[in-house]
Amino acid sequence: MAERNVIIIGGGLVGSLAACYFAKRGWKVDLYEKRQDVRQPEHSCLVEHRSINLAISERGFSALRRLDPLLEARVRELAIPMRGRMIHSLDGRQTSQAYDVFGKHINSVGRNALIKILLDAADSYSRVTLHFSHELVDADFDSRRVTLRNAETNHQFDANADLIVGADGAYSRVRQRMMTKVMMNYSQTYIEHGYCEFSMGPTNGEFAMSPNHLHIWPRGSFMLIALPNPDKTFTCTLFMPWRQFDLIKTSDEAVEFFRAKFPDALGLMGEESMCAEYARNPKGSLVYVKCSPHTYKNRAVILGDAAHAMVPFYGQGMNCGFEDVERLDEIMLNALQASGIESTETTQLTDEQLLSALDEYSATRAADTDAIVDLALDNYVEMRSRVVSYSYLLRKQLEGLLHRLFPTVVIPLYTMVSFTSIPYAAVIRQWDRQTLWLHRSIYAATATVVLGTGLVSAQLLGMRMPTLSEIARAFSHKH
Repeated sequence: MAERNVIIIGGGLVGSLAACYFAKRGWKVDLYEKRQDVRQPEHSCLVEHRSINLAISERGFSALRRLDPLLEARVRELAIPMRGRMIHSLDGRQTSQAYDVFGKHINSVGRNALIKILLDAADSYSRVTLHFSHELVDADFDSRRVTLRNAETNHQFDANADLIVGADGAYSRVRQRMMTKVMMNYSQTYIEHGYCEFSMGPTNGEFAMSPNHLHIWPRGSFMLIALPNPDKTFTCTLFMPWRQFDLIKTSDEAVEFFRAKFPDALGLMGEESMCAEYARNPKGSLVYVKCSPHTYKNRAVILGDAAHAMVPFYGQGMNCGFEDVERLDEIMLNALQASGIESTETTQLTDEQLLSALDEYSATRAADTDAIVDLALDNYVEMRSRVVSYSYLLRKQLEGLLHRLFPTVVIPLYTMVSFTSIPYAAVIRQWDRQTLWLHRSIYAATATVVLGTGLVSAQLLGMRMPTLSEIARAFSHKH
């Protein structure tokens, strides 16, 4: 079979990783990125201030490990372990909440450093050609052709490939073109909250706060978070309803707001620096995208945010995108091996095999990506509000104890999402089962206590105790 070629639109984190995987499996790769090469010093600012800090966990590391264990090791060297959340109360108290009873942790990693590593990795394959300052103009999937424009010369040209991969973000042009060819279920939703970034410099040459935590100032309907950077700074992000952003129009109002809601953070950031960044830094919107299918015939596939943009509150956007690439590679290898070819060095599939592989990928992956999009949205409520509620802390303690005793039977939701590769949809199913089981157990324990106490009281007062069936009917009655 002649060497197959793939065109990847989008040279960000997911597109760069996809280029590495395809090249490793024997494909000729042309990657087109609309921005300039961020590895060049004069262009590094293109991602240096890109929100929001990255948190890499097991799913992301798994994809790097499958490609090259040395690549995973390089990324781990840059990462700062975050072993839990540090909750900052309004009165200045700090409370640590570990992510995992066995000490597992997520990791803060700089976007700029990571994209440079992945682009260098892609560049190291002789089969990969990187094209910067090129944007997609049009795509004709049936003809396996894309039209591109060089932003520097304004030259427009066509390119052909056996497969077209869209890794071009939440506002993907590849996805837009696919929607004209396939009956795609699609939704795009902006939440009523935005964000603004701030920086927190070192104190006496050291981190101003614990570097091994994700810091959260939960304030009910809004929150401030801070993630550590290798240069001993923190990137702080304020997430808040747009209507509250609109109320802050001057520097004095910004200072008044921070003094009232985040006094300890303001002291570490500095009033002057905070005011300057609030005025200068853009206020970003938060959007999530769901769509299905993720493929068109054996001609095109979308990965990462192009298929499932999500809000950043579970730290799974990049991890999920990396897992997309790993899952696609697994399915393509399985399709090849099903035909009797055992090699792991190539995924040079026939058109029929490629169609089967892409159909399977879309059929299985869409449910998982929809699941993590929902989980990420719900985790915003947890971070800004529930982390300080009694019921949340009680369940966290109970699940942690049961997970320590029965580590493969009871697994906390955060552990399943961040520290395993259990498919996201299966995570929700297991979580729902555990929730039902916990509620029934607590109900049974409570009923036992109530019955025991009531029996003693009834005997002392000479009263008749209700039967269990009567109690059950009372609990099930809808008022």
